[in-house]
Amino acid sequence: MALAGKASSGTQSVKILRASADSQVVQDDRVAVEAPLEFLLHHPSLGPEPLSFGTTMRTPGDDESLAAGLLYGESIVNRPGDIEALESSTRRPNVVHVRLHSAVQIAPNTPARLFSAGSSCGVCGTTGLDAVIARAAATQVIDGDRVAMSLLLRLPDVMRAQQSKFGDTGGVHACALFDFSGNLLEVCEDVGRHNAFDKLVGMSLMAGNLPLTDRIVVLSGRASFELVQKAIRAGVSVLAAIGAPSSLAVSLATTSGMTLAGFLRESHCNVYAHSQRLTGG
Repeated sequence: MALAGKASSGTQSVKILRASADSQVVQDDRVAVEAPLEFLLHHPSLGPEPLSFGTTMRTPGDDESLAAGLLYGESIVNRPGDIEALESSTRRPNVVHVRLHSAVQIAPNTPARLFSAGSSCGVCGTTGLDAVIARAAATQVIDGDRVAMSLLLRLPDVMRAQQSKFGDTGGVHACALFDFSGNLLEVCEDVGRHNAFDKLVGMSLMAGNLPLTDRIVVLSGRASFELVQKAIRAGVSVLAAIGAPSSLAVSLATTSGMTLAGFLRESHCNVYAHSQRLTGG
């Protein structure tokens, strides 16, 4: 059916045909917006013109945070001061300009992530995947406080209540950031689960809140290698997913000291790595 209205807050109004064996009814519905976003890097070593770091499909909104989180995950930036400015283009829709501080070291092959990735892709276009895995495995998550298992089990419902776009469309992923007392600090949504995580990390980076020691991140889907790698890079203490982890995700979490839980439900979950952070209270 045809589009019925302009996109608003990351969702789009459409006309649909709701069909069953007995009836067909035309009515309004909402879908999540999926649109390209290109990242353009500015740095003295790159010359007078910006250089594209890649294009991904995302849900519009928090584009600057998405750019910052992606660059942090790729180890292009390490602190807020590494980024002088984040600017969404006013002349070219779906473009973010990232102006890096001149002190940031840019390797000659920095644009190694040149790609046109789908919203489901986390490391598409990345060269040197072995180096990415080795870097994640070598990072150690700080062993801090403990969190009650009963608190962890309550968090999916808290996250779901704050997923405005999911409530409208049923078609977006989310990740939520909590402290060890169960206070919700941030929720990010996107058609891409990796984008949602990058938005969360980008917000935390620019606010000066990294690493995420004694913080819990809850994922609306599964815990893939890419998301565990991003969580380890951000210093997340506990990563809990509604879905299943992969074998490499479990291996990375085990090696890096991060607590990893999957199949998180109101009554139970599976803990795959470092269960000592979860107490019986």
